[in-house]
Amino acid sequence: MAKFIKHYALEIYTVLAMLFIVYTAMLGELSIIQKLVVIDAFLFILHEWEEGHYPGGFLKLITGMVQIDPSDEIKRASRIPAGILLLLLSVVPFFYHDVPMIVMVVATFGIIEGFVHTMGIRLFHMKRFYTPGAATAWLELVVSILMIAYLVGNNLGQWQDYVFGPLIMLVCFGMLQKTMTLMVGINYSDMPKMVKRQWSGK
Repeated sequence: MAKFIKHYALEIYTVLAMLFIVYTAMLGELSIIQKLVVIDAFLFILHEWEEGHYPGGFLKLITGMVQIDPSDEIKRASRIPAGILLLLLSVVPFFYHDVPMIVMVVATFGIIEGFVHTMGIRLFHMKRFYTPGAATAWLELVVSILMIAYLVGNNLGQWQDYVFGPLIMLVCFGMLQKTMTLMVGINYSDMPKMVKRQWSGK
């Protein structure tokens, strides 16, 4: 069972996320935030497939930077923590759409994704203004901006929501990256100097 989950981690996440989206479609009227969260949930699915398969290659860019070549089994299993986080970022904000701090958590994730993929163009010296996953990451960024604009425009959040929401997401994102890098055989503490070397083109 464990081997099956590791091998089909992305496919399992996709099925679970789609079931969640179908469930939301059967509910009554949704709030603006809930609708945006459902859009994000769909974009998360597309992003995982764009980043990994169509066209794919984002993980290859990273492993190339650190000069390792993990097995296909490890690559597939590395999607498990990402799938767990994405499901949480879909389900929790949907049911707690009236809690601004939680909304800011998922909104911050979209901003991070947009930033990472945009900076990746320069980091990996891409010939085109694109990295695998960038198209959906930029759409996630747009949804995040709409979420924040809705909160601000309707005076729904307090200062602590705009401070601690992003901080929670930064901690979660850091834990995700550390877990995934360790799974593919990268020492997380070495990442800053590897990024610096890659950025300078040395």
